[in-house]
Amino acid sequence: MSIHCGIAVAKDPKIDIGYVDNGLKLTGTQWIKDPATGSFTPFVEGSTAGSEDPNQYMADVHCRSGGTDTPDRGCLTMECPAKTPGGEEGTPVIWRQAPKSITNPTWTDYPAVSGPTCLYDAEPENVLANIAARILTDFRQLPVNPGTLEAQPFPHTLKGGPTNFYAITGEQGFDVTILGQTVHLTATPANYTYTFGDGTVLGPTPAAGYSIPEAEWLNNETRTSHTYTDTGNYQATLTTSFTGTYSVNNGPPLPINGTLDITTPAKTIQVWKTEKALVADTCQENPNSWGCPGAESR
Repeated sequence: MSIHCGIAVAKDPKIDIGYVDNGLKLTGTQWIKDPATGSFTPFVEGSTAGSEDPNQYMADVHCRSGGTDTPDRGCLTMECPAKTPGGEEGTPVIWRQAPKSITNPTWTDYPAVSGPTCLYDAEPENVLANIAARILTDFRQLPVNPGTLEAQPFPHTLKGGPTNFYAITGEQGFDVTILGQTVHLTATPANYTYTFGDGTVLGPTPAAGYSIPEAEWLNNETRTSHTYTDTGNYQATLTTSFTGTYSVNNGPPLPINGTLDITTPAKTIQVWKTEKALVADTCQENPNSWGCPGAESR
């Protein structure tokens, strides 16, 4: 039984990935590749294709990743179980790319761009289009940790001095099942909005900020510092905007068109003021002296 692979038409930026068995087309999936980022996105009927892609693609069912007839080791051990009881098993494939200027390329001479991954025959183009249509909603329902907002000094800071704020967060991954397909989603912090509680907002900004030595507190003004002009208690928060990617059945990471914005619980910043006075005794000599713990509050 002979198996050969279908490729994209050179003039079309869509990638029609599938394979043919004795003339019977078993699978077909259309993708669009962004030439600037190298990312693939499923093509949905009625949508507009992106910039012209200079490459054409094919799914190599023989999984020859090194330009020989020797299968990729990952394909030899890869399992593609059926997604439904009694359904068809998938086929391990490696995706290749070649310039569209080459007619009928010798595919083993061109590099693999992704794989191995499973290719299924149950109208995968419909499943992928449906996943693409709902992926932003699923992304925004993930239990992404918003991270924390840190301040230096904390919990007390001084009026008129720069208080250093910074974010602690990171990339997070999730494995879920969508429409019977195994999907890996990644949430990556991209922008931050600092709300300082006194009506002042910084951002959105890509600056996550950073911790500084204690000796620099109230002296060193960073990109994410804030100076309070009045005393009082302020509720500061951080909103992190996450961008995302998703990968279907171990395929290439595809960008999610939209963001997930999450705000941290409020952190109370107590802003004090300083007063100066001449005193005759230290607090050890006179605990009740002005400015000492035993002194009457003023």
